[in-house]
Amino acid sequence: MEFVVVGRPDGGGTLRLDYRAFAYAGKFVIGAPGTAALYTEDGSPAAPEWTPETTLPASVDPEAFARDVLAAVSFSPDRTDPECCRLRYVTVHAARRGEGLGPRLITRTVAWLAAAGYERIRIAVNNPFAYEALYKCGFAYTGETTGIAELELERSAARPADEHGDAERYRSGLRTFRDRDEELSDAERRFLDDRLGGESGADTGGGDESVHKSRVGPPEIVERG
Repeated sequence: MEFVVVGRPDGGGTLRLDYRAFAYAGKFVIGAPGTAALYTEDGSPAAPEWTPETTLPASVDPEAFARDVLAAVSFSPDRTDPECCRLRYVTVHAARRGEGLGPRLITRTVAWLAAAGYERIRIAVNNPFAYEALYKCGFAYTGETTGIAELELERSAARPADEHGDAERYRSGLRTFRDRDEELSDAERRFLDDRLGGESGADTGGGDESVHKSRVGPPEIVERG
């Protein structure tokens, strides 16, 4: 597969993704954020055997979509900290989820952002699966939440977060997700029970409140604002 920076922030780079295969596809036709993607190496379709569940309207040309995109991420500088870049939306083709493409794309994007001069990378997540995936990419929970109830994670652009090995900080973020039990899917509850080792739900043990969204399959990673 091939890593490509489609466009820098405000550089006008866009991707036309099939909204039936990619969550948040509409976010990638806006030229303001930067965009990077993983493509098939030879330009072949990302999922040649994939059949969408719905048909396109007659007014939409399927040939307009980038069929060789495996995964994509949008990013832009933090509004209050020019040395920090935020990953905004990460999406993986529906037929290619579970292959580690999201973390691979994030790792490559972080390396590119480090070379571009950014000191820190941040992302806010709304589900425990995304939280786990980002920990594997060297991010760590900051203890902060966004205004729309997502957990903030951060890492140095040059190296994994110092807190990456802090088990209690990691678990405090998981507890935050678990304490929103009514918003969790069965798969998320099982995942949290496994990671927290049967801790009592009444034991919040620290960590701020946050989260929501993405309930089918391995959820997408999303940050807004």
